[in-house]
Amino acid sequence: MQRRLARLRVPGRPVLFTVVFWVVLVATGVVAYAAEPSARPWAEPFSANLALVAVLWLLLPWRGCAGWRRPLPVVFLLATFALGFTGSAEIHQLLTLLAIANVAFVYGMRVATVIVGCLVGALSVTAVAGYGRSVPEAIVQAVPVIVFATFVLGMTSAVLEARRRREEAQRLLARVRELTVAQERARMGAEMHDSVGHHLTVIKLSLENAERFRSRRPEAAWDEVRQAKELTVEALADARRWVRALRPLALEGHVGSAALERLAASFDGTGLAVSFEVAGSETALEPDVELVLYRVLQEGLTNAVRHAGARQVSGTLTFSGEAVVLAVADDGQGRDRGARGGFGLSSLAERARAVGGTLVAGDRPGGGFELRAELPVRAKAAT
Repeated sequence: MQRRLARLRVPGRPVLFTVVFWVVLVATGVVAYAAEPSARPWAEPFSANLALVAVLWLLLPWRGCAGWRRPLPVVFLLATFALGFTGSAEIHQLLTLLAIANVAFVYGMRVATVIVGCLVGALSVTAVAGYGRSVPEAIVQAVPVIVFATFVLGMTSAVLEARRRREEAQRLLARVRELTVAQERARMGAEMHDSVGHHLTVIKLSLENAERFRSRRPEAAWDEVRQAKELTVEALADARRWVRALRPLALEGHVGSAALERLAASFDGTGLAVSFEVAGSETALEPDVELVLYRVLQEGLTNAVRHAGARQVSGTLTFSGEAVVLAVADDGQGRDRGARGGFGLSSLAERARAVGGTLVAGDRPGGGFELRAELPVRAKAAT
């Protein structure tokens, strides 16, 4: 049942509108053709009009758009009005109300009001000039249309305002979350500076003392070196804890290949054709390994956009037992022969070694550039 309802959903259109439309459309046809022969509509024009209304409903936009679909709301409104002239009973006016709501959704309230006003005026003139009705009769006939149109526009305005406020609230919530995370990370960064900075300060003092004692008091000098070594281990462990806490926002809620796929998809619109695939049976990765893979893919994609002049980039994540390999290849111009290795690649290589893996970067035999990281599934201390 939920899948059937999902098929009825069109972005921006309330599902209830769809249900009401088809019920009223069927009822309009049934009532028209079930009437006495003398009161039946013109068969061919009415059938064509009814079919046109059904087809237009399927094509209608429900948000601002450009192109050939933009005038469809006005055409749909005219088609529903025309049902009254081709022989429909009054029941079709509910379709006209839906058409008025659609005009407001697409063009906005002001434009919808002007369009509806023009159509009501045109109908009044047609009733007087084409059907010989008096002006008071035409006005009386137009009053219900005006009342119902005002009601529908008011309800549509309330829906659009509620939608606008909901979207604004969602944006504000996202912004609040972003600011909260940024504030927390700033606090954590300050604490990391204090903790790691304290360790480094003490290490510096210990090494200075060891240098000063090395000739006169060798034992004391070695004590200072041992203390500096112990503090280095503590500082390294502390730094790694903070790095895990300060993982990229893009990784929040995503792990493994899902995070990498999301990163690859974020480069859509840069002019690159980016593909990403996973080979082998996926294994859960440790956070440190996952972060290195994320940075390798990020570096490969960024390099392709900024420097390589590439048109295509492919990323392949391969799981093989206790190892995982990420290869990022582009079809660009390759490495500049006169350029030295960049800081980014050196830093990535150090990160790979820190978890017990390797990183290789270089030109591909067929042209282009490739980054290839081979890491253990579970991080190991570098030797």
